[in-house]
Amino acid sequence: MDGKKRRLRRIMPDGRTVVVPMDHGVSSGPIKGLDRIAETVRLVGEGGCDAIVVHKGIAKALDMEAIGLIIHLSASTSLSDKPDFKVAVCGVKEALRLGCDAVSVHINVGAENEDQMLSMLGMVAGECEEYGIPLLAMMYPRGPKIPSEHDAGAVAHAARLGAELGADIVKTNYTGDMESFREVVEACPVPVIIAGGPKASTIESILRMVYDSLRAGGAGVSIGRNVFQHSHPDRMVAALASLVHRGATVEEGLRLLGEA
Repeated sequence: MDGKKRRLRRIMPDGRTVVVPMDHGVSSGPIKGLDRIAETVRLVGEGGCDAIVVHKGIAKALDMEAIGLIIHLSASTSLSDKPDFKVAVCGVKEALRLGCDAVSVHINVGAENEDQMLSMLGMVAGECEEYGIPLLAMMYPRGPKIPSEHDAGAVAHAARLGAELGADIVKTNYTGDMESFREVVEACPVPVIIAGGPKASTIESILRMVYDSLRAGGAGVSIGRNVFQHSHPDRMVAALASLVHRGATVEEGLRLLGEA
């Protein structure tokens, strides 16, 4: 078994994964749930998440213990006049020195400067092959020609693009229904996991989205705000893990949260 497969097994133990991205401190600052990030990391670990996504400075500052570590290599801030233009802020070798299990990049497909982001993705994918590091590509359709970030055709194109340029896992938006999302998954030759999106109005709606995405062939979740801004991040992760890894129903997940 090569190094990439060993590392993938750490973050996708059964071919599925529960990832909690916590890289938002770069884009949005110390928002609720990340203002005391060490405590949040501890809680999501206790809940049973498979991996977290953080930037290199957080990876250096915190002890991730048994949680899989995905170091995010690209960034922009909400204060920029081009917030959708993600640039490289870390390299694969630096992430390796920090003990990562995988790296990730964020690409806004259809945005201005898409060409430069795709160039970054291609270069990172090549380095990941060289060093045996799994690559998670966060592929979001965002731009003037995109009818909706959840449009099935745009999501399918973004997901396939990530796989075409060398990603081992693709993260993208859920399309809103199982039938269209199944088409996204079937057209993408690598595992597809879904983003959580903005803070949801109800926990049930998040769990329903996760449940339906799994039934459509999805390989798990990468959910940030709806986990780390929950009043009990550990319970929220436990509920997600029950759906992803144990085939629980939405109702069973809600019971784990004490909301059924």
